[in-house]
Amino acid sequence: MTLAGIEELVGSWGWPRYRARQLAVWLWQKGALSFQEMTDLPLAARQMLNERAVITRLELLERLAAPDGETVKFLFGLADGQGVETVLLRHDYGRSVCLSTQVGCRMGCAFCASTLGGRVRDLTAGEIYDQVLAVRRCEGEQATHIVLMGIGEPLDNLAAVLVFLENVSAPYGLGISPRRITLSTCGLVPRIRDLASYRLGLTLAVSLHAPNNELRDRLVPINRWYPLEELIPACRDYARATGRRVTFEYALIKGVNDSDGHALQLGALLKGILGHVNLIPVNDVPERGFTAPGAERVNAFRRILERQGMAVTVRREMGAAIGAACGQLRRRRGPGRGEEPA
Repeated sequence: MTLAGIEELVGSWGWPRYRARQLAVWLWQKGALSFQEMTDLPLAARQMLNERAVITRLELLERLAAPDGETVKFLFGLADGQGVETVLLRHDYGRSVCLSTQVGCRMGCAFCASTLGGRVRDLTAGEIYDQVLAVRRCEGEQATHIVLMGIGEPLDNLAAVLVFLENVSAPYGLGISPRRITLSTCGLVPRIRDLASYRLGLTLAVSLHAPNNELRDRLVPINRWYPLEELIPACRDYARATGRRVTFEYALIKGVNDSDGHALQLGALLKGILGHVNLIPVNDVPERGFTAPGAERVNAFRRILERQGMAVTVRREMGAAIGAACGQLRRRRGPGRGEEPA
């Protein structure tokens, strides 16, 4: 619930309006795990809450830390026995928490472990939020940045994501500015336009991965419904509406999308957009059979884009030693706490 939803609930019980904010602070800021912790509420109110409501929490199933300590991956158990992955990334500028928004994914991207087995269900707004709180409980560190780039397609669960965003950025929540939140999508054009209409100031990251429709149809199947002729104008309009630079994620796959010609096509495709390209040597997912190109090829690709006037970064590899690519830990864990049976 948002604060407005809690106000409506407690109002139906005849409680004063300010009790809703007290509850919201306990839930979304302090991360209370029981109503008994809410000591500024009368005992009778706490007893009523125990009778009429429940606070759920995620169960830590597995924690993997990279040898350098910069990356920690978690598998959290949900109330229905499913599992979801969350990653803590320690940077010089702060601590990013990469969140999942669905159990599984139905987008079918060719190089992604998250989509193997398809989508099981959406996460609730509370389950998305509790990943941030659960990481804090486990590590004793507060997130400074949020990345909606874990398992699932955030725009395929937009209603819950919007509630999460309202709570996590609110004064009664963690107060994380939308400018420190990145939302990644594989290209659901109508939802990109919906998101732009809210003008939240988020950074939009688009999983592009190909500079033409023929190749993108193979790598990112949603392109068959929303081809580049629709996706690129939607991205351009998002940047104009929000004033925020769009990030175009491009997973470099050896022998598939990493040639000089692909780089020239990509530069032409993105010309004039307020944005930048983030090159990502593809993660090794055994079920997919893709491998990353060598550093020399990555740098050659980057230089071609830069000569065309594009801002380019190469994602620094973090978490490879622990399989930090989303979906890998969940699948390895197997049915019962993550992956659904075949």
